Amino acid sequence: MSRERENAAHDLVRQEYLYLTTRGRKSGRSREIEIWFTHRDDRFYIIAEYATSDWVQNIRTDPAVQARVGGRTFSAQARIISAEKERDLNRAVQELSSKKCGWGDGLVVELTPDAAGQTT
Repeated sequence: MSRERENAAHDLVRQEYLYLTTRGRKSGRSREIEIWFTHRDDRFYIIAEYATSDWVQNIRTDPAVQARVGGRTFSAQARIISAEKERDLNRAVQELSSKKCGWGDGLVVELTPDAAGQTT
């Protein structure tokens, strides 16, 4: 990893919040939330306190999302992590979140930036 990319990744990790934009499953309108996040293996992870949260339901309908961290905005694909089928990943993300945010319970959602990378 280049020094520049390493510094950029470090800057992302230091941010407290990720701003997630989903498409409303009923209205089709953009919906933005502010949420704590963690970063692992070039992916971002967010945790929903409730699996029935509107933003989670929007992702279930349309996993294409936009995310903003610090001054960077990027397109990503969201994926709900199965706590039963992906126990190790689920546990690792919950532990990372507990260390960074003081909280890690809930439904883990993975955000994989699109191949085009970060747009701004």
